Amino acid sequence: MKITSLWPKSGKVRAGLIIVIFFIALALFGPLIAHYSPEATGSDVLSPPTLKHWLGTTQTGEDIFSQFVNGARLSMLVGLFVAVFSNIFAVVVGMIGGYFRGVTDAGMYIITSVFLIIPGLPLLIVLTAYIPSRGLLSIAIVIAVTSWAGTARVLRAQTLSLRKRDFVEAARATGESRWRIIFAEIIPSEVPLIASGFLFMVIGGILAEAGLSFLGLGSLTTVSWGSMLYFAESGQAFLYGAWWWFVPPGLAIAVIGAGLALINFGIDEYADPRLRTGRKLKKSDRRGTRALEGGMTSLRTSLADEPEAVGDPTIDARAALNDEYERAAAVIRPPRRLPGETILDIRHVRVDYPTAHGTVHGVRDVSLVLRRGEILGLAGESGSGKSTLTNTVARLLRAPAQVIGGEVLYSRPGQLPVDVLKFSAEELRRFRWAELSVVFQSAMNALNPVISIWGQFDDVLRVHRPSMKKSERLALAKDMLVRVGIDGDRVHSYPHELSGGMKQRVAIAIALVLNPDIIIMDEPTTALDLLVQREVIEQIMKLRDDFGFAVVFTTHDLALLLEISDSIAVMQAGRLVEYGPAEAIQTEAAHPYTRALLDSLAELGARL
Repeated sequence: MKITSLWPKSGKVRAGLIIVIFFIALALFGPLIAHYSPEATGSDVLSPPTLKHWLGTTQTGEDIFSQFVNGARLSMLVGLFVAVFSNIFAVVVGMIGGYFRGVTDAGMYIITSVFLIIPGLPLLIVLTAYIPSRGLLSIAIVIAVTSWAGTARVLRAQTLSLRKRDFVEAARATGESRWRIIFAEIIPSEVPLIASGFLFMVIGGILAEAGLSFLGLGSLTTVSWGSMLYFAESGQAFLYGAWWWFVPPGLAIAVIGAGLALINFGIDEYADPRLRTGRKLKKSDRRGTRALEGGMTSLRTSLADEPEAVGDPTIDARAALNDEYERAAAVIRPPRRLPGETILDIRHVRVDYPTAHGTVHGVRDVSLVLRRGEILGLAGESGSGKSTLTNTVARLLRAPAQVIGGEVLYSRPGQLPVDVLKFSAEELRRFRWAELSVVFQSAMNALNPVISIWGQFDDVLRVHRPSMKKSERLALAKDMLVRVGIDGDRVHSYPHELSGGMKQRVAIAIALVLNPDIIIMDEPTTALDLLVQREVIEQIMKLRDDFGFAVVFTTHDLALLLEISDSIAVMQAGRLVEYGPAEAIQTEAAHPYTRALLDSLAELGARL
């Protein structure tokens, strides 16, 4: 990386860096050029700035420049100490509480709330008044203890949001531990918040130390900007017109605070790879974007003004159809005869969602069989239970979902079937991705936006293949990209640098990197255009032939399933309403819901 690429493009950030670097240099090297000791008195009393005393003297003849540069070192050291330890505490409390939830979160939330409710300055004053020693370290510890709560609350809220994202769910599915997910997936996504909190904690630490010292509660035996202000006030510098005594430390606190605030504008430029690697839009592009946004706003406004339909007869018709589907018996045909043995046997699975308004039956007594090398299509509308069923198989269900019955039997070669629903956490970690992997619905959400493609391959390989060398892991990642039709050199790219189709192929490559027996594909082509969908499907079929894995393919697109599937299971309202070979579903559909789906395809012009 070129050094020039590290220099920020924003003028605000450059100005902030120059200010902070100046004060750091002053703190490090200023005492070396000061001609006097900060405590040494002299005959020049309240002397204004001269060549002898660059910033003048105090009422006892002490050199203010010497005090200023030594005070810069101590004040900035306090700010740094406070920022480091407060930020560590805020990260621990905010992220652990937000991710683990439960009793842990409740306890940490209560502690955080207590510190937020109590006013900061009075709390500082009380704690400082009762500590046995008012040394600089003691003051810094007190400030650090009282400064973490605000940042912890922000990080907790962000963690609560991130833990529900698809890329965190994908990390769970790969078998990563909770701690690794926190450190490798969540923390990188929260770097801007953590860095911003750190900068403002530095400012807060410097201001708090100065405030306590000004009130006479700080460490008055050491020279800091705060103690300089205290002695200037007690020496009535303002009344004597000795501005050179109190202006330098006060102005320095304000300027360094402004410098750190300006640096905060550039945090995203380094933390977000989309900004770090992307290019700025040209003015014409921005004008076009604003025009498009304006047009969309007008369109949304005009649509919002349209009156809602009242008494729509389709609502009653829909209810009647649902009653008909519910009364009709399920049509279960013998599965298609395939050469491979049974690898997954789903027996009488039932999943409920308890709610305040009653229990919702997400999956109602569903049984399916998947053989090695088979593509099992799972069709149905949104809310039919497809994703609930596949998440049950992969053990990725989220609360309040509850598996209340059934078995998911997985058969390893030469071994007796084992129930996935009874796996321990360690057994589940070894099972996921090594034997069963998942391609989530939207690769744009399933890939971590702040980690390179290589980093996301590496996460999987280091968990399941710890003995592999880094060079071997990198070579395997490149090979998998090539297999899905992507140049191996793109392994170091970030997700935002790839098109939607390429990202979906990357997700498939990561799912295949350990050569699993089963891949669950949860609507992998939904967000893609038709041409890219076709390319991805052809790639999946070719990879199935190469690797021999079995596929559970869920989608709304029944026409697609009829084309690629060996067997098809149709779900409606949590029930399995029809199941059998794809040819039988196409030509001999017996359940009214399946026939309705096929009729809708015919109306759209699909050739069945």
